Amino acid sequence: MIAIYSKEMKQYFTTATGYIFLIVSLVSSSLVLSLTTIMQSEPSSDTSNYFTIVLILMMVLLPILTMRSFSDEKRTKTDQLLFTSPVRIFSLVFGKFLSALTMFIIYIALSLFSFIPLFAFVAEGASGPNVAMIIGNIIALILVGMCFIAIGIFISSLTENMFASAVITVATLFVLLLINGISSLSFLQGDGFAYVVRTVINWLSIFSRFDAFAFGYFDIGALIYYLSVSGIFIFLTERYFQAKRLS
Repeated sequence: MIAIYSKEMKQYFTTATGYIFLIVSLVSSSLVLSLTTIMQSEPSSDTSNYFTIVLILMMVLLPILTMRSFSDEKRTKTDQLLFTSPVRIFSLVFGKFLSALTMFIIYIALSLFSFIPLFAFVAEGASGPNVAMIIGNIIALILVGMCFIAIGIFISSLTENMFASAVITVATLFVLLLINGISSLSFLQGDGFAYVVRTVINWLSIFSRFDAFAFGYFDIGALIYYLSVSGIFIFLTERYFQAKRLS
């Protein structure tokens, strides 16, 4: 697994993929932070809108990291070599997942520098940012991003066209977002069957569990949920390739 992880990390920085992701993500999120805080008509240090927009941005940008995970291997037929190598399929899948997650965490770490002007702005007399809320949102962003990556890697395993992989991943994530929005529709606000449907949607939704962290609370249930969703898609990817190896 370490060899796969090292190979993937090296490939992110020897091709344009890693640089494109980091540059576009950092520029976009820095601009969003400025527009939603200091540059508003009434300057604010409230970062809640920033993290909501960044979450949506990651639905579009994280597929850049996952689109070539297996699609490129299938296109170049190197996946056949992997099937005949002594490397365990799980190690292969998890190594690719871990490398994409590392790139995402690097982005998160670098994006923290964009908060410096916000805290400097506070020093000039504005009300201070809620640090607990910022930390909670960052944790939630990493956990949701982890699920996005696992889903993207699974979709990448199903096609040899990396651009198709990216588009399908983005579409899938937006469908999940729309499903989350269904629970807020007026006809699901009642009791009885509407309540059951609303509860099931909220329980399944990746996005609804973001809220507790967003308010600065650490939600153990949400942590288990995000780890489980990531684990399920890693498992599905591993099972898919195990089936191909045996066929």
